[in-house]
Amino acid sequence: MKRKKISSSDASIERRGFVKSLAGGSIGAALLGSPLGNIAVGQERTPPPAGPKKVLMHVGCQTGGTTVKNLELKARHGVYNIDGGMPEYVPGKGWSLEDSLRKREACEKYGIKLDAYHLPLTSAGIKNVILPNIMLGKSPARDREIEQIQQMIMVAGKTGVHLLNYNTTILPVLRTGKTIDPKRGNAQYSTWVYEEAIKRNEGLTEAGVVTADDMFERIKYLIDRIVPVAEEYKVLLGNHIADPPTHVGYRGITRWTSPDVFAAMKRFAALSDSPYHGFNFCIGSIAEGLKNPKTEILEIIKYFGDRKKIFNIHLRNIKGGWDNFQEVYPDNGDMDFYEVLKALQAVGYQYMVMPDHVPTHPDDPTHDQAFSFCYGYIKAMLQAIAGGA
Repeated sequence: MKRKKISSSDASIERRGFVKSLAGGSIGAALLGSPLGNIAVGQERTPPPAGPKKVLMHVGCQTGGTTVKNLELKARHGVYNIDGGMPEYVPGKGWSLEDSLRKREACEKYGIKLDAYHLPLTSAGIKNVILPNIMLGKSPARDREIEQIQQMIMVAGKTGVHLLNYNTTILPVLRTGKTIDPKRGNAQYSTWVYEEAIKRNEGLTEAGVVTADDMFERIKYLIDRIVPVAEEYKVLLGNHIADPPTHVGYRGITRWTSPDVFAAMKRFAALSDSPYHGFNFCIGSIAEGLKNPKTEILEIIKYFGDRKKIFNIHLRNIKGGWDNFQEVYPDNGDMDFYEVLKALQAVGYQYMVMPDHVPTHPDDPTHDQAFSFCYGYIKAMLQAIAGGA
């Protein structure tokens, strides 16, 4: 007898009918396994719950530059991603590309990746930065300075450095003294108490009176001119907020993060929709502007992390908050850094997590002991999160 030829479509229909009838019986359930046997015919399978996101972030640091001594210190402590500071500055021009390439080569000898630099828009205060006119808002001098920033972005891009961190401030980092902690071997914690600062009655800076709107106008003037260059060379621009946020009009200056740090950061982020515009996200400085840092910081991480605006993490813990705080070790502050790092993992953060300010002690003049403690702490936390602890 001649066999009837079965088309591929008929075979497919027959297979589906066989599986459907098989799944309906007890034998079919046993043959096909309990997952299918427990599902009614025609019912969609519910996918298994998603596991924890992979940990993409890694420990980093921004101290010490690219000297042999510092690179060996970093490698000994398992730090293989760094912010290398700044290449050689050429007055009136910008950065030396040759020196930048030498820095990258020095890092590569130790398997260290040169991820970032700091632009010379620092937190040292308007009297101590080499390009002051950008934040003073003085044209045409600021235009010449912005041209130098544009050249620095080009150097970073040609070197393979993917991030430039910078500050947009007039006042320097504000502190009023040190607090000694006998329980941590007389470690010294950098401290800010607003009431103490007011008693000093320090006068205006050379910038005079500057409002938050003035600050945002100057920042936008800068952003509008450097973001297109950053996009061309694929270099992220990470802004570090003022440290700390404080009261409106302190010494004539309203810091752009004052008095509502979260709202101000949203306003800053909205200055450009470019994916290259975002934050050097200092956990400590943000916390210094909050009333309840432990809980509030998590919402802020989620907001900016979901929008991919976090380019670098300064993992600094504090005791206190708005108007009164101490900078402490990562394990003895008010914030739970396990929860902080879990929040970063949840938004897919993939860059460096680094200590920036650490407690000091006379027996640790270079702060290597304190930084080494922080490296180990961060690495252990990341391992615990990766393991699903």
